[in-house]
Amino acid sequence: MPVAAPPAVAAAVAQKEQVGEPPRKDGRPPEVAPLFEQPGILTQRGKYILEPSIQFGYSSNNRVALVGYTIIPALLIGLIDVREVKRNTLTGSLAFRTGLSNRLEVEARVPYVYRSDSTVSRELFTGTAVERVFETSGRNVGDAEFAARYQLNNGGADKPYYVGGLRIKSRTGKDPFEVITDCNTRCVGPNATGTGLPLDLPTGSGFYSMQPSLTWLFPSDPAVFFGTVSYTHNFKRSNVSRTVLGGEKELLGELKPGGVIGFNFGMGLALNDKASVSIGYDHSSVGRMKQNDITVPGSVRTQLGTLLIAYSYRLNNKRSLNVSVGAGVTRDTPDVSLTLRMPTTF
Repeated sequence: MPVAAPPAVAAAVAQKEQVGEPPRKDGRPPEVAPLFEQPGILTQRGKYILEPSIQFGYSSNNRVALVGYTIIPALLIGLIDVREVKRNTLTGSLAFRTGLSNRLEVEARVPYVYRSDSTVSRELFTGTAVERVFETSGRNVGDAEFAARYQLNNGGADKPYYVGGLRIKSRTGKDPFEVITDCNTRCVGPNATGTGLPLDLPTGSGFYSMQPSLTWLFPSDPAVFFGTVSYTHNFKRSNVSRTVLGGEKELLGELKPGGVIGFNFGMGLALNDKASVSIGYDHSSVGRMKQNDITVPGSVRTQLGTLLIAYSYRLNNKRSLNVSVGAGVTRDTPDVSLTLRMPTTF
């Protein structure tokens, strides 16, 4: 009859066997601290991830409007209106991801948006320097999103991974054409009867959109380099009208937002078996808006650039905490953004 080994010896032997085993490879990309909306690692087959998140954004910009007409270039007949707009946006969202296979995952995300704007205006050359403040806010469900991502190759050490993605955005949020503006009858044209500022802020874009993307990850011990290229197609809307005071409608016709060309890149570094840090840059180029197949006057291509840094800490085998901070580097980008995520695996 064989004699059982003492518990201490058995534990030492088991530990030695585990140390001698090569690391398991499942062919999936390495995990990095998330900087952007799309995750860097796909969900395993049969696993479910529930990810609550909250994001805060702040932006401030100045605008000078000349209200009047000129008789010679140096002489203005009318008013000069100087406006400063301060905008705060708080977005809480709940995302659900699951792996249909080790290479394919699907995701659904539902946001809830709270926005508040403060517009400070001052009319110059009117005999008064009194500032007027126009404050408005809005809160409602945002635009729900659905996405799928598929790993195109095996990759490996010093070999890149490629992940193709497709994201569909709905228009479940309150769009800009549903909110009431401060105009009595018209907001544009020679007979305008107001500034066009909304009395209640929208929480959605008002358009359906589709975004194909391609992500690459290149592990180079101890760092991981990654990047994404994407294009967002916004679907046009017909018979669009804007709501003014008294419940009246101002017909706008057919609207077609410009497409968005996007790219980002970054580097992730594991500090230890629980903590990692990532730095990166995200850029979007937004096309011009068209109304009734004519480019809207004053509409220009807009460039949005953001520098980001993120930290990730694994609390346990099922839950981790991710924090990212973004700073806008172009005029139209929010000055600062702060995102907190806590994905939980089931």
